[in-house]
Amino acid sequence: MDATGTASSVMQQSLLEKSAHGATFLIALQIGSRALTFAANQILLRFISPDLLGISTQFEVYLISVLFFARESLRVAIQRQSEVSEGPGEADKSTQDREKSEQKRKLAIEKTQALVNLAYVSIFLGIFFAWGLAWAYIRSLRSNPKVLGTLYFKETLQLYAIAAVFELLAEPCFVVVQQKSEYKTRAFAESIGALLRCVVTCASIVFASKTGLDLGVFPFALGQWTYGLSILLCYLWRVSAISAADNFSLLARPIAPSSNETYIMSYFSKPLVTLGASLFVQGVVKHILTEGDVLLISYLASLSAQGIYALASNYGGLVARMVFQPIEESSRNYFGKLLYSSNGQRSSGTISSARDDLHKLLRIYTLMSISAMTVGPTMAPLLLKFVVGSRWASSGAGDVLSKYCYYIPLLAYNGVLEAFVSVVATESQLNRQSLWMLAFSVGFASTGYVFLRLVDLGAIGLVYANMANMVFRILWSYNFINNFFRRHNSQLNLGLILPTATTVAAAFGTIAIFYYQSSQEGSDIKTFITTTVIGGSFFILLVLSEHKFLLQCYRSVRTPST
Repeated sequence: MDATGTASSVMQQSLLEKSAHGATFLIALQIGSRALTFAANQILLRFISPDLLGISTQFEVYLISVLFFARESLRVAIQRQSEVSEGPGEADKSTQDREKSEQKRKLAIEKTQALVNLAYVSIFLGIFFAWGLAWAYIRSLRSNPKVLGTLYFKETLQLYAIAAVFELLAEPCFVVVQQKSEYKTRAFAESIGALLRCVVTCASIVFASKTGLDLGVFPFALGQWTYGLSILLCYLWRVSAISAADNFSLLARPIAPSSNETYIMSYFSKPLVTLGASLFVQGVVKHILTEGDVLLISYLASLSAQGIYALASNYGGLVARMVFQPIEESSRNYFGKLLYSSNGQRSSGTISSARDDLHKLLRIYTLMSISAMTVGPTMAPLLLKFVVGSRWASSGAGDVLSKYCYYIPLLAYNGVLEAFVSVVATESQLNRQSLWMLAFSVGFASTGYVFLRLVDLGAIGLVYANMANMVFRILWSYNFINNFFRRHNSQLNLGLILPTATTVAAAFGTIAIFYYQSSQEGSDIKTFITTTVIGGSFFILLVLSEHKFLLQCYRSVRTPST
Protein backbone atom coordinates (compact mmCIF):
# COMPACT_ATOMS: atom_id res chain seq x y z
CA MET A 1 0.00 0.00 0.00
CA ASP A 2 1.36 3.46 -0.91
CA ALA A 3 1.71 6.34 1.52
CA THR A 4 -1.56 7.93 0.42
CA GLY A 5 -3.47 4.71 0.91
CA THR A 6 -1.89 4.15 4.30
CA ALA A 7 -2.73 7.67 5.43
CA SER A 8 -6.31 7.24 4.23
CA SER A 9 -6.62 3.95 6.09
CA VAL A 10 -5.24 5.47 9.28
CA MET A 11 -7.65 8.42 8.97
CA GLN A 12 -10.63 6.09 8.47
CA GLN A 13 -9.64 3.97 11.47
CA SER A 14 -9.17 7.10 13.58
CA LEU A 15 -12.61 8.35 12.58
CA LEU A 16 -14.15 4.97 13.39
CA GLU A 17 -12.48 4.88 16.81
CA LYS A 18 -13.58 8.43 17.59
CA SER A 19 -17.15 7.68 16.51
CA ALA A 20 -17.28 4.46 18.53
CA HIS A 21 -15.79 6.27 21.54
CA GLY A 22 -18.28 9.08 21.10
CA ALA A 23 -21.21 6.69 20.74
CA THR A 24 -20.15 4.97 23.97
CA PHE A 25 -20.08 8.29 25.81
CA LEU A 26 -23.43 9.35 24.37
CA ILE A 27 -25.03 6.01 25.22
CA ALA A 28 -23.70 6.28 28.78
CA LEU A 29 -25.05 9.83 28.91
CA GLN A 30 -28.46 8.73 27.67
CA ILE A 31 -28.60 5.81 30.10
CA GLY A 32 -27.75 8.10 33.01
CA SER A 33 -30.18 10.77 31.85
CA ARG A 34 -32.99 8.28 31.25
CA ALA A 35 -32.33 6.60 34.58
CA LEU A 36 -32.85 9.96 36.27
CA THR A 37 -35.95 10.64 34.18
CA PHE A 38 -37.23 7.15 34.92
CA ALA A 39 -36.81 7.67 38.66
CA ALA A 40 -38.46 11.08 38.44
CA ASN A 41 -41.39 9.63 36.50
CA GLN A 42 -42.08 7.14 39.26
CA ILE A 43 -42.57 10.07 41.62
CA LEU A 44 -44.51 12.23 39.17
CA LEU A 45 -46.96 9.52 38.10
CA ARG A 46 -48.16 9.23 41.67
CA PHE A 47 -49.04 12.92 41.83
CA ILE A 48 -50.35 13.83 38.36
CA SER A 49 -53.32 12.71 36.28
CA PRO A 50 -53.29 11.41 32.67
CA ASP A 51 -54.79 14.77 31.61
CA LEU A 52 -51.87 16.76 33.02
CA LEU A 53 -49.38 14.34 31.49
CA GLY A 54 -51.08 14.82 28.12
CA ILE A 55 -50.84 18.62 28.41
CA SER A 56 -47.19 18.45 29.47
CA THR A 57 -46.51 16.41 26.34
CA GLN A 58 -47.87 19.25 24.20
CA PHE A 59 -45.47 21.69 25.87
CA GLU A 60 -42.63 19.27 25.25
CA VAL A 61 -43.52 19.16 21.55
CA TYR A 62 -43.46 22.97 21.51
CA LEU A 63 -39.95 23.00 23.02
CA ILE A 64 -38.66 20.27 20.71
CA SER A 65 -40.11 22.08 17.69
CA VAL A 66 -38.40 25.38 18.56
CA LEU A 67 -35.05 23.66 19.03
CA PHE A 68 -35.41 21.50 15.93
CA PHE A 69 -36.32 24.32 13.56
CA ALA A 70 -33.62 26.59 14.99
CA ARG A 71 -30.62 24.28 15.02
CA GLU A 72 -31.12 20.83 13.50
CA SER A 73 -30.45 21.68 9.84
CA LEU A 74 -27.30 23.64 10.75
CA ARG A 75 -26.07 20.82 12.99
CA VAL A 76 -26.42 18.30 10.17
CA ALA A 77 -24.69 20.68 7.73
CA ILE A 78 -21.80 21.11 10.16
CA GLN A 79 -21.39 17.34 10.49
CA ARG A 80 -20.74 17.10 6.76
CA GLN A 81 -17.49 19.04 7.11
CA SER A 82 -14.10 17.34 7.16
CA GLU A 83 -11.80 17.51 10.15
CA VAL A 84 -8.72 19.73 9.93
CA SER A 85 -5.92 18.80 12.29
CA GLU A 86 -3.59 21.54 13.40
CA GLY A 87 -0.63 19.34 12.76
CA PRO A 88 2.41 18.62 14.93
CA GLY A 89 5.03 21.26 15.44
CA GLU A 90 8.26 19.38 15.90
CA ALA A 91 11.42 21.50 16.01
CA ASP A 92 13.24 19.41 13.42
CA LYS A 93 10.72 20.06 10.67
CA SER A 94 11.86 21.89 7.57
CA THR A 95 10.80 25.46 6.93
CA GLN A 96 8.35 24.27 4.28
CA ASP A 97 6.80 21.77 6.68
CA ARG A 98 6.48 24.42 9.36
CA GLU A 99 4.74 26.74 6.89
CA LYS A 100 2.30 23.97 5.96
CA SER A 101 1.69 23.26 9.63
CA GLU A 102 1.00 26.95 10.25
CA GLN A 103 -1.42 27.03 7.31
CA LYS A 104 -3.23 24.01 8.75
CA ARG A 105 -3.43 25.68 12.13
CA LYS A 106 -4.92 28.85 10.64
CA LEU A 107 -7.37 26.80 8.58
CA ALA A 108 -8.48 24.90 11.70
CA ILE A 109 -9.07 28.19 13.56
CA GLU A 110 -10.96 29.57 10.56
CA LYS A 111 -13.22 26.52 10.33
CA THR A 112 -13.95 26.54 14.05
CA GLN A 113 -14.77 30.25 14.02
CA ALA A 114 -17.04 29.71 11.00
CA LEU A 115 -18.99 27.09 12.95
CA VAL A 116 -19.27 29.38 15.98
CA ASN A 117 -20.54 32.21 13.78
CA LEU A 118 -23.10 29.92 12.18
CA ALA A 119 -24.38 28.90 15.62
CA TYR A 120 -25.58 32.47 16.13
CA VAL A 121 -27.98 31.98 13.24
CA SER A 122 -29.58 29.23 15.35
CA ILE A 123 -29.96 31.64 18.26
CA PHE A 124 -31.80 34.26 16.20
CA LEU A 125 -33.93 31.61 14.51
CA GLY A 126 -34.76 30.20 17.93
CA ILE A 127 -36.02 33.54 19.25
CA PHE A 128 -38.23 33.88 16.18
CA PHE A 129 -39.63 30.34 16.41
CA ALA A 130 -40.11 30.55 20.19
CA TRP A 131 -42.43 33.49 19.66
CA GLY A 132 -44.03 32.28 16.42
CA LEU A 133 -44.80 28.75 17.56
CA ALA A 134 -46.14 29.98 20.92
CA TRP A 135 -48.54 32.27 19.06
CA ALA A 136 -49.61 29.43 16.74
CA TYR A 137 -50.02 27.04 19.67
CA ILE A 138 -52.30 29.40 21.60
CA ARG A 139 -54.43 30.07 18.50
CA SER A 140 -54.79 26.33 17.86
CA LEU A 141 -56.20 25.88 21.38
CA ARG A 142 -59.05 28.38 21.06
CA SER A 143 -61.42 25.48 20.44
CA ASN A 144 -60.04 23.62 23.46
CA PRO A 145 -60.73 25.79 26.54
CA LYS A 146 -59.86 22.92 28.88
CA VAL A 147 -56.18 23.15 27.95
CA LEU A 148 -56.12 26.96 27.86
CA GLY A 149 -57.80 26.99 31.26
CA THR A 150 -55.03 24.93 32.86
CA LEU A 151 -53.53 26.75 35.84
CA TYR A 152 -50.43 28.82 34.99
CA PHE A 153 -50.76 27.94 31.31
CA LYS A 154 -49.26 31.18 29.96
CA GLU A 155 -46.52 31.27 32.59
CA THR A 156 -45.61 27.70 31.71
CA LEU A 157 -45.42 28.50 28.01
CA GLN A 158 -43.23 31.54 28.70
CA LEU A 159 -40.80 29.49 30.80
CA TYR A 160 -40.57 26.85 28.08
CA ALA A 161 -39.75 29.58 25.54
CA ILE A 162 -37.01 31.00 27.79
CA ALA A 163 -35.64 27.49 28.37
CA ALA A 164 -35.39 26.97 24.61
CA VAL A 165 -33.45 30.23 24.20
CA PHE A 166 -31.08 29.22 27.02
CA GLU A 167 -30.29 25.96 25.21
CA LEU A 168 -29.71 27.80 21.94
CA LEU A 169 -27.37 30.29 23.62
CA ALA A 170 -25.15 27.28 24.33
CA GLU A 171 -25.07 26.34 20.64
CA PRO A 172 -21.73 28.11 19.86
CA CYS A 173 -20.15 25.94 22.56
CA PHE A 174 -21.93 22.81 21.35
CA VAL A 175 -20.62 23.05 17.78
CA VAL A 176 -17.06 23.36 19.12
CA VAL A 177 -17.56 20.31 21.32
CA GLN A 178 -18.99 18.39 18.37
CA GLN A 179 -16.22 19.38 15.96
CA LYS A 180 -13.44 18.54 18.39
CA SER A 181 -15.13 15.34 19.63
CA GLU A 182 -15.13 16.62 23.23
CA TYR A 183 -17.72 14.07 24.31
CA LYS A 184 -16.75 14.30 27.99
CA THR A 185 -17.70 17.97 28.01
CA ARG A 186 -21.07 17.23 26.46
CA ALA A 187 -21.69 14.37 28.89
CA PHE A 188 -20.79 16.63 31.83
CA ALA A 189 -23.09 19.47 30.78
CA GLU A 190 -26.09 17.35 29.86
CA SER A 191 -25.76 15.12 32.93
CA ILE A 192 -25.76 18.11 35.28
CA GLY A 193 -28.72 19.57 33.40
CA ALA A 194 -30.71 16.32 33.53
CA LEU A 195 -30.04 15.89 37.25
CA LEU A 196 -31.12 19.42 38.14
CA ARG A 197 -34.21 19.20 35.91
CA CYS A 198 -35.38 16.04 37.68
CA VAL A 199 -34.70 17.47 41.14
CA VAL A 200 -36.50 20.76 40.48
CA THR A 201 -39.50 19.15 38.74
CA CYS A 202 -40.01 16.48 41.40
CA ALA A 203 -39.39 18.83 44.32
CA SER A 204 -41.90 21.40 43.07
CA ILE A 205 -44.60 18.78 42.39
CA VAL A 206 -44.13 17.09 45.77
CA PHE A 207 -44.08 20.47 47.51
CA ALA A 208 -47.30 21.52 45.77
CA SER A 209 -48.97 18.24 46.71
CA LYS A 210 -47.93 18.44 50.36
CA THR A 211 -49.05 22.06 50.74
CA GLY A 212 -52.29 21.67 48.79
CA LEU A 213 -51.23 23.96 45.93
CA ASP A 214 -52.40 23.30 42.39
CA LEU A 215 -49.58 24.31 40.04
CA GLY A 216 -50.88 22.52 36.95
CA VAL A 217 -47.99 21.75 34.60
CA PHE A 218 -45.85 24.66 35.86
CA PRO A 219 -43.35 22.32 37.64
CA PHE A 220 -42.42 20.81 34.27
CA ALA A 221 -41.58 24.29 32.98
CA LEU A 222 -39.48 25.03 36.07
CA GLY A 223 -37.51 21.85 35.49
CA GLN A 224 -36.93 22.64 31.81
CA TRP A 225 -35.91 26.23 32.60
CA THR A 226 -33.35 24.87 35.08
CA TYR A 227 -32.06 22.42 32.48
CA GLY A 228 -31.56 25.13 29.85
CA LEU A 229 -29.75 27.48 32.22
CA SER A 230 -27.47 24.76 33.62
CA ILE A 231 -26.57 23.53 30.11
CA LEU A 232 -25.59 27.07 29.13
CA LEU A 233 -23.43 27.68 32.21
CA CYS A 234 -21.69 24.28 32.05
CA TYR A 235 -20.83 24.65 28.37
CA LEU A 236 -19.51 28.19 28.85
CA TRP A 237 -17.32 27.06 31.74
CA ARG A 238 -15.76 24.14 29.85
CA VAL A 239 -15.54 25.52 26.30
CA SER A 240 -14.18 28.96 27.23
CA ALA A 241 -10.92 27.21 28.18
CA ILE A 242 -10.80 25.47 24.78
CA SER A 243 -11.47 28.81 23.08
CA ALA A 244 -8.56 30.49 24.84
CA ALA A 245 -6.18 27.61 24.09
CA ASP A 246 -7.10 27.28 20.40
CA ASN A 247 -7.28 31.02 19.69
CA PHE A 248 -10.88 31.36 18.48
CA SER A 249 -13.77 33.34 19.92
CA LEU A 250 -17.11 32.11 21.25
CA LEU A 251 -18.58 35.38 20.01
CA ALA A 252 -19.33 35.94 16.34
CA ARG A 253 -16.46 37.73 14.65
CA PRO A 254 -15.40 38.38 11.03
CA ILE A 255 -13.14 35.86 9.32
CA ALA A 256 -10.14 36.59 7.13
CA PRO A 257 -10.25 33.53 4.84
CA SER A 258 -7.05 31.48 4.54
CA SER A 259 -8.69 28.99 2.16
CA ASN A 260 -10.93 29.04 -0.91
CA GLU A 261 -14.01 29.17 1.34
CA THR A 262 -16.42 32.03 0.61
CA TYR A 263 -18.11 33.90 3.44
CA ILE A 264 -21.29 35.96 3.60
CA MET A 265 -20.52 39.36 5.12
CA SER A 266 -17.19 37.86 6.29
CA TYR A 267 -19.07 35.89 8.98
CA PHE A 268 -20.96 32.92 7.58
CA SER A 269 -19.65 30.11 5.39
CA LYS A 270 -21.64 30.29 2.15
CA PRO A 271 -21.56 26.50 1.46
CA LEU A 272 -22.74 25.76 5.01
CA VAL A 273 -25.53 28.34 4.83
CA THR A 274 -26.69 26.99 1.45
CA LEU A 275 -26.63 23.41 2.66
CA GLY A 276 -28.33 24.35 5.92
CA ALA A 277 -31.14 26.09 4.02
CA SER A 278 -31.75 22.97 1.91
CA LEU A 279 -31.72 20.76 4.98
CA PHE A 280 -34.12 23.12 6.75
CA VAL A 281 -36.85 22.62 4.16
CA GLN A 282 -36.46 18.87 4.46
CA GLY A 283 -36.24 19.12 8.24
CA VAL A 284 -39.61 20.86 8.54
CA VAL A 285 -41.36 17.96 6.83
CA LYS A 286 -39.29 15.40 8.72
CA HIS A 287 -40.12 17.02 12.05
CA ILE A 288 -43.82 17.01 11.28
CA LEU A 289 -43.49 13.29 10.62
CA THR A 290 -41.37 12.70 13.73
CA GLU A 291 -43.67 14.59 16.09
CA GLY A 292 -46.76 13.93 13.99
CA ASP A 293 -48.02 11.26 16.36
CA VAL A 294 -48.33 13.76 19.22
CA LEU A 295 -49.84 16.41 16.94
CA LEU A 296 -52.31 13.92 15.50
CA ILE A 297 -53.40 12.46 18.83
CA SER A 298 -53.79 15.96 20.28
CA TYR A 299 -56.45 16.69 17.65
CA LEU A 300 -58.12 13.28 17.36
CA ALA A 301 -58.00 11.85 20.90
CA SER A 302 -58.98 12.80 24.44
CA LEU A 303 -56.49 14.21 26.94
CA SER A 304 -56.63 10.91 28.82
CA ALA A 305 -55.71 8.96 25.67
CA GLN A 306 -52.91 11.46 25.03
CA GLY A 307 -51.55 10.77 28.51
CA ILE A 308 -51.68 7.00 27.98
CA TYR A 309 -49.86 7.29 24.65
CA ALA A 310 -47.29 9.63 26.18
CA LEU A 311 -46.60 7.12 28.95
CA ALA A 312 -46.30 4.19 26.54
CA SER A 313 -44.10 6.07 24.07
CA ASN A 314 -41.87 7.41 26.86
CA TYR A 315 -41.19 3.95 28.23
CA GLY A 316 -41.25 2.24 24.84
CA GLY A 317 -38.84 4.79 23.42
CA LEU A 318 -36.29 4.38 26.22
CA VAL A 319 -34.19 1.96 24.17
CA ALA A 320 -34.46 4.17 21.09
CA ARG A 321 -33.32 7.26 23.01
CA MET A 322 -30.68 5.56 25.14
CA VAL A 323 -29.02 3.40 22.46
CA PHE A 324 -30.20 4.10 18.93
CA GLN A 325 -30.18 7.91 19.06
CA PRO A 326 -26.52 8.20 20.20
CA ILE A 327 -25.45 5.62 17.59
CA GLU A 328 -27.38 7.51 14.92
CA GLU A 329 -25.74 10.79 15.89
CA SER A 330 -22.23 9.31 15.99
CA SER A 331 -22.72 7.45 12.70
CA ARG A 332 -23.87 10.64 10.98
CA ASN A 333 -20.76 12.38 12.28
CA TYR A 334 -18.57 9.45 11.19
CA PHE A 335 -20.03 8.99 7.70
CA GLY A 336 -20.15 12.76 7.18
CA LYS A 337 -16.40 13.10 7.75
CA LEU A 338 -15.48 9.83 6.04
CA LEU A 339 -17.41 10.63 2.86
CA TYR A 340 -16.74 14.37 2.80
CA SER A 341 -15.77 15.59 -0.64
CA SER A 342 -15.61 19.15 -1.86
CA ASN A 343 -15.81 18.09 -5.54
CA GLY A 344 -18.11 15.06 -5.27
CA GLN A 345 -15.30 12.56 -5.98
CA ARG A 346 -14.77 9.75 -3.45
CA SER A 347 -12.15 7.01 -3.54
CA SER A 348 -13.15 3.36 -3.94
CA GLY A 349 -11.51 2.56 -0.60
CA THR A 350 -13.61 5.16 1.19
CA ILE A 351 -16.78 3.86 -0.45
CA SER A 352 -15.93 0.28 0.54
CA SER A 353 -15.26 1.32 4.14
CA ALA A 354 -18.57 3.19 4.32
CA ARG A 355 -20.48 0.24 2.84
CA ASP A 356 -18.86 -2.32 5.16
CA ASP A 357 -19.40 -0.20 8.25
CA LEU A 358 -23.03 0.42 7.28
CA HIS A 359 -23.51 -3.34 6.84
CA LYS A 360 -22.16 -3.95 10.34
CA LEU A 361 -24.27 -1.22 11.87
CA LEU A 362 -27.46 -2.47 10.23
CA ARG A 363 -26.77 -6.03 11.33
CA ILE A 364 -26.22 -4.88 14.92
CA TYR A 365 -29.58 -3.13 14.65
CA THR A 366 -31.10 -6.36 13.32
CA LEU A 367 -29.92 -8.28 16.37
CA MET A 368 -31.23 -5.58 18.71
CA SER A 369 -34.53 -5.53 16.81
CA ILE A 370 -35.00 -9.28 17.07
CA SER A 371 -34.41 -9.01 20.81
CA ALA A 372 -36.94 -6.19 21.17
CA MET A 373 -39.63 -7.99 19.17
CA THR A 374 -39.03 -11.37 20.83
CA VAL A 375 -38.90 -10.41 24.51
CA GLY A 376 -40.39 -6.89 24.58
CA PRO A 377 -44.11 -7.55 23.95
CA THR A 378 -44.25 -9.97 26.90
CA MET A 379 -41.84 -8.28 29.30
CA ALA A 380 -42.81 -4.61 28.78
CA PRO A 381 -46.40 -4.76 30.14
CA LEU A 382 -45.18 -6.69 33.20
CA LEU A 383 -42.51 -4.09 33.93
CA LEU A 384 -45.03 -1.30 33.46
CA LYS A 385 -47.35 -2.85 36.03
CA PHE A 386 -44.54 -3.06 38.60
CA VAL A 387 -43.19 0.40 37.86
CA VAL A 388 -46.27 2.64 37.62
CA GLY A 389 -48.85 0.56 39.47
CA SER A 390 -52.20 -0.91 38.54
CA ARG A 391 -53.88 2.50 38.00
CA TRP A 392 -51.88 3.21 34.85
CA ALA A 393 -51.44 -0.42 33.80
CA SER A 394 -55.22 -0.96 33.78
CA SER A 395 -55.70 2.12 31.59
CA GLY A 396 -54.56 0.22 28.50
CA ALA A 397 -51.01 1.58 28.54
CA GLY A 398 -49.64 -1.98 28.80
CA ASP A 399 -51.27 -3.02 25.52
CA VAL A 400 -49.97 0.11 23.79
CA LEU A 401 -46.47 -0.52 25.14
CA SER A 402 -46.59 -4.12 23.93
CA LYS A 403 -47.38 -2.98 20.37
CA TYR A 404 -44.73 -0.25 20.62
CA CYS A 405 -42.06 -2.96 20.88
CA TYR A 406 -42.68 -3.76 17.20
CA TYR A 407 -42.29 -0.10 16.29
CA ILE A 408 -38.87 0.35 17.98
CA PRO A 409 -36.89 -1.62 15.32
CA LEU A 410 -38.42 0.50 12.57
CA LEU A 411 -37.38 3.65 14.43
CA ALA A 412 -33.83 2.30 14.68
CA TYR A 413 -33.43 1.36 11.02
CA ASN A 414 -34.97 4.59 9.80
CA GLY A 415 -32.73 6.69 12.03
CA VAL A 416 -29.43 5.32 10.78
CA LEU A 417 -30.54 5.12 7.12
CA GLU A 418 -31.75 8.72 7.07
CA ALA A 419 -28.55 9.77 8.86
CA PHE A 420 -26.55 8.25 6.00
CA VAL A 421 -28.78 9.89 3.39
CA SER A 422 -28.32 13.29 5.04
CA VAL A 423 -24.53 13.17 4.65
CA VAL A 424 -24.30 11.95 1.03
CA ALA A 425 -27.32 13.53 -0.67
CA THR A 426 -26.85 16.58 -2.87
CA GLU A 427 -28.99 19.68 -2.53
CA SER A 428 -31.35 18.60 -5.33
CA GLN A 429 -31.63 15.10 -3.86
CA LEU A 430 -32.50 16.54 -0.45
CA ASN A 431 -35.23 18.63 -2.06
CA ARG A 432 -36.58 15.52 -3.79
CA GLN A 433 -36.55 13.68 -0.47
CA SER A 434 -38.56 16.53 1.05
CA LEU A 435 -41.29 15.97 -1.53
CA TRP A 436 -41.40 12.28 -0.67
CA MET A 437 -41.50 13.16 3.02
CA LEU A 438 -44.46 15.41 2.33
CA ALA A 439 -46.25 12.54 0.60
CA PHE A 440 -45.47 10.27 3.55
CA SER A 441 -46.85 12.86 5.99
CA VAL A 442 -50.14 12.98 4.07
CA GLY A 443 -50.28 9.18 4.13
CA PHE A 444 -49.50 9.15 7.85
CA ALA A 445 -52.26 11.65 8.64
CA SER A 446 -54.76 9.68 6.55
CA THR A 447 -53.80 6.37 8.17
CA GLY A 448 -53.93 7.94 11.61
CA TYR A 449 -57.41 9.34 10.93
CA VAL A 450 -58.64 5.90 9.88
CA PHE A 451 -57.20 4.14 12.93
CA LEU A 452 -58.12 6.83 15.47
CA ARG A 453 -61.51 8.04 14.25
CA LEU A 454 -63.00 5.40 11.95
CA VAL A 455 -61.69 2.19 13.51
CA ASP A 456 -61.39 3.82 16.96
CA LEU A 457 -58.26 1.93 18.04
CA GLY A 458 -57.07 4.79 20.22
CA ALA A 459 -53.37 4.97 21.03
CA ILE A 460 -52.74 1.50 19.55
CA GLY A 461 -54.03 2.75 16.20
CA LEU A 462 -51.50 5.56 16.34
CA VAL A 463 -48.70 3.01 16.82
CA TYR A 464 -49.94 1.16 13.72
CA ALA A 465 -50.01 4.40 11.71
CA ASN A 466 -46.47 5.19 12.81
CA MET A 467 -45.29 1.73 11.78
CA ALA A 468 -46.79 2.05 8.30
CA ASN A 469 -45.21 5.48 7.83
CA MET A 470 -41.82 4.27 9.02
CA VAL A 471 -41.81 1.28 6.64
CA PHE A 472 -42.22 3.59 3.63
CA ARG A 473 -39.47 5.92 4.86
CA ILE A 474 -37.10 2.97 5.37
CA LEU A 475 -37.79 1.61 1.87
CA TRP A 476 -37.14 5.03 0.33
CA SER A 477 -33.86 5.54 2.22
CA TYR A 478 -32.62 2.01 1.52
CA ASN A 479 -33.29 2.44 -2.20
CA PHE A 480 -31.52 5.82 -2.23
CA ILE A 481 -28.45 4.45 -0.43
CA ASN A 482 -28.27 1.42 -2.70
CA ASN A 483 -28.38 3.69 -5.76
CA PHE A 484 -25.62 5.82 -4.21
CA PHE A 485 -23.35 2.77 -3.86
CA ARG A 486 -24.22 1.54 -7.36
CA ARG A 487 -23.05 4.85 -8.81
CA HIS A 488 -19.72 4.04 -7.15
CA ASN A 489 -19.62 0.45 -8.49
CA SER A 490 -20.80 -1.11 -5.25
CA GLN A 491 -24.07 -2.06 -3.56
CA LEU A 492 -25.64 -3.10 -0.29
CA ASN A 493 -25.95 -6.81 0.45
CA LEU A 494 -29.04 -7.82 2.44
CA GLY A 495 -27.38 -11.13 3.29
CA LEU A 496 -24.80 -9.29 5.40
CA ILE A 497 -27.53 -7.54 7.39
CA LEU A 498 -29.63 -10.59 8.26
CA PRO A 499 -29.02 -12.75 11.37
CA THR A 500 -28.01 -16.41 11.33
CA ALA A 501 -30.63 -19.13 10.96
CA THR A 502 -29.94 -20.22 14.55
CA THR A 503 -30.82 -16.75 15.84
CA VAL A 504 -34.09 -16.73 13.89
CA ALA A 505 -34.99 -20.21 15.15
CA ALA A 506 -34.22 -19.17 18.74
CA ALA A 507 -36.47 -16.11 18.35
CA PHE A 508 -39.44 -18.11 17.02
CA GLY A 509 -38.95 -20.75 19.72
CA THR A 510 -38.93 -18.09 22.44
CA ILE A 511 -42.07 -16.44 21.06
CA ALA A 512 -43.82 -19.84 21.05
CA ILE A 513 -42.85 -20.41 24.69
CA PHE A 514 -44.16 -16.96 25.64
CA TYR A 515 -47.42 -17.68 23.82
CA TYR A 516 -47.86 -20.91 25.78
CA GLN A 517 -46.96 -19.14 29.02
CA SER A 518 -49.68 -16.51 28.45
CA SER A 519 -52.35 -19.23 28.63
CA GLN A 520 -51.16 -20.38 32.05
CA GLU A 521 -52.40 -18.88 35.29
CA GLY A 522 -49.98 -17.47 37.83
CA SER A 523 -49.08 -14.44 39.91
CA ASP A 524 -47.40 -11.42 38.35
CA ILE A 525 -44.19 -12.16 40.26
CA LYS A 526 -44.07 -15.74 39.00
CA THR A 527 -44.79 -14.63 35.43
CA PHE A 528 -42.09 -11.97 35.64
CA ILE A 529 -39.46 -14.43 36.90
CA THR A 530 -40.36 -16.99 34.24
CA THR A 531 -40.27 -14.35 31.50
CA THR A 532 -36.87 -13.12 32.72
CA VAL A 533 -35.40 -16.63 32.64
CA ILE A 534 -36.78 -17.34 29.16
CA GLY A 535 -35.62 -13.95 27.85
CA GLY A 536 -32.16 -14.40 29.39
CA SER A 537 -31.84 -17.81 27.75
CA PHE A 538 -32.71 -16.28 24.39
CA PHE A 539 -30.03 -13.58 24.78
CA ILE A 540 -27.42 -16.24 25.58
CA LEU A 541 -28.40 -18.20 22.46
CA LEU A 542 -28.22 -15.03 20.38
CA VAL A 543 -24.70 -14.19 21.59
CA LEU A 544 -23.50 -17.75 20.96
CA SER A 545 -25.05 -17.78 17.50
CA GLU A 546 -23.65 -14.38 16.51
CA HIS A 547 -20.31 -14.52 18.38
CA LYS A 548 -18.15 -14.42 15.24
CA PHE A 549 -19.84 -11.28 13.97
CA LEU A 550 -19.76 -9.61 17.40
CA LEU A 551 -16.04 -10.34 17.77
CA GLN A 552 -15.42 -8.94 14.29
CA CYS A 553 -17.18 -5.70 15.26
CA TYR A 554 -15.19 -5.43 18.48
CA ARG A 555 -11.87 -5.97 16.70
CA SER A 556 -12.67 -3.47 13.95
CA VAL A 557 -13.14 -0.75 16.56
CA ARG A 558 -10.20 -1.80 18.75
CA THR A 559 -7.66 -2.27 15.94
CA PRO A 560 -4.78 0.14 16.60
CA SER A 561 -4.19 2.82 14.02
CA THR A 562 -0.78 1.85 12.76
